[in-house]
Amino acid sequence: MNNSISSYSLLTDLYQLTMSYGYWKAGMHTHESVFHLFYRKNPFRGGFSIAAGLEAVTELLENFRFEASDIAYLQTLIGNDGQPLFEKGFLEYLANLKMDCTVHAIPEGTVVFPHEPLLRIQGNIILCQLLETPLLNILNFQTLIATKAARVCKAAAGESVLEFGLRRAQGKDGALSASRAAYIGGCHATSNVLAGKLYGIPVKGTHAHSWVMSFRNEPEAFAHYAVAMPNNCVFLVDTYDTIQGVKYAIEEGEKLRNLGFKLAGIRLDSGDLAALSIEARKLLDEAGFEEAAIVASNDLDEYTISALKAEGAKINIWGVGTKLVTAYDQPALGGVYKLSAIRSRGGEWEYRVKLSEQIIKVSNPGVLQVRRWTDPEGNYLSDMIYSETFGNPSPVFIDFEREAAVECTGAFTDLLIPVFEQGRKVYENPPLDSIRSRTLEQLSKLPEKFQVFQPESSYPCGLEQGLYQFKKKMIEAIRG
Repeated sequence: MNNSISSYSLLTDLYQLTMSYGYWKAGMHTHESVFHLFYRKNPFRGGFSIAAGLEAVTELLENFRFEASDIAYLQTLIGNDGQPLFEKGFLEYLANLKMDCTVHAIPEGTVVFPHEPLLRIQGNIILCQLLETPLLNILNFQTLIATKAARVCKAAAGESVLEFGLRRAQGKDGALSASRAAYIGGCHATSNVLAGKLYGIPVKGTHAHSWVMSFRNEPEAFAHYAVAMPNNCVFLVDTYDTIQGVKYAIEEGEKLRNLGFKLAGIRLDSGDLAALSIEARKLLDEAGFEEAAIVASNDLDEYTISALKAEGAKINIWGVGTKLVTAYDQPALGGVYKLSAIRSRGGEWEYRVKLSEQIIKVSNPGVLQVRRWTDPEGNYLSDMIYSETFGNPSPVFIDFEREAAVECTGAFTDLLIPVFEQGRKVYENPPLDSIRSRTLEQLSKLPEKFQVFQPESSYPCGLEQGLYQFKKKMIEAIRG
C-alpha cells in the first residue's frame, strides 16, 4: 500500500467537509467570512506564550489543493442511507477550489497572550472552514512547545539547553515540529539529526549506556570512544558507579590533553544530580579540567532545573527531552478557530459572536487586530484587541481579567501582519535563527513578573472600549 502524501487537503475533520457541503447546497459558497485562531488560557499556568508554526502554515496554504486522488476518495464516502455522502457537483467544486484567502498572522517568536488572534483568515467561507483543522493542528502544537522551551530556558538562566526528546516524541512529525519549536523557544541545539538537516538547528550528542556496556569495563569504553571522537568527548559516567565514572573520564581526559585535545565534559543521567555534579565539579577542577562541562539529563523540566540550581548544582548544560517535546504537564494548547464576520458578495459585514455560559468561551466579533503598547525603552505595557472595521480605535480597552478600563499611552505596534493577499504570498519566512533571536528579544521586553512560572497577575490585555460595548450589545440582543 502506497501511503505517500502529496496533498494535505484531507488533513481535516470530516465535519469540515460536511459543513462545506452544506454551505454549497445553501448557495453560500460565494459568501466571504473572517475567522480568527486564538487560545483562551496561557499553557502551564504561565504568563505568556510564544507564537510558532507560521512557516508550516504558509507551506500548507501555498500547496492547498484537492488532487484527483482526494476527490476519488471522497467519492467513496457514503451516508447512513448507503448513498454517496457528497454529490458530484460539490466534488467538482472542490477540485477547482483555489486558495485565494487573505491571511494576517503574528510572526513566529512573538510573545502572545490569551484571546489575541495568532492568525486572521478572510475569504470564501468554504475554504476558510476547510482550513480550520490543519491550521489548529500546526499552531497549537508548535506554540505550545515553543512556550515550554522558553520556560525551560528561563530556568537555565543563560546556560545551554539541549533538546533531547526525539525518542519520546509523538511520532516523527511531532518530533520534527517539536525540535523546530523548541529551538524557537530558546533551546541551543537538538539531538535530532534530521531536524538539523531540515531546519539548520545545531545538533549535539554523546553516547549512550549501551556504548559503555558493549565493552568489558568503563575505562575501555571511554578509551575507544576517545579514539573515535577525540573532538567530541563528553563521557556518560553513570552506567555503574557515577563518581568512579568521573574518575575514569578524568583519566581519559588526561590522555586526550597529552594528544592536544580537550575533555569536553561529562554527562549525568541518574541519581542525585545536585550532589553528584558538585562532587564531579570538584574532581574535574582538581585535575585541571575547569573548562569541562557537566551535562545533566533525566526527566528535566523548568521546575527540576530551578530546584537543582537552588541546591547549588554545578551543571553547565541541560539535556531536556520527554517533558519538553511532549509538553508533559499540559499536552495541548487548546487553541480555537471562530467565525467573527460574514457577508454576501458585495454586502456589508454581519458580525458574529459565539455565546457560552462560560464567559471565557464567548468569542469576539469583528475583523480583529492586536495593538501592543510600549514604554520609551520598548518594554511591553499592554495589548489591545480592536476591529479594523470600526474606525479609528480608542486608546482605552477593557481588561479581560480585571474588567476595568485601561488607558494606553506611548508608542504602539500592530502585531498581525499580511501573509497572503487574495491567495498571493506576500510574506517571506525569516531564517530560524532570526525567529529564535526574536523570541529572546521579545522576552527581554516582557516584565519579569509575567515570566515567573505561575504569575500572580496577568499581563494587561483586553478589548478596545468601542468593541467591548458593541460585543456587549450583541450579546444582549441575542439573549433577548
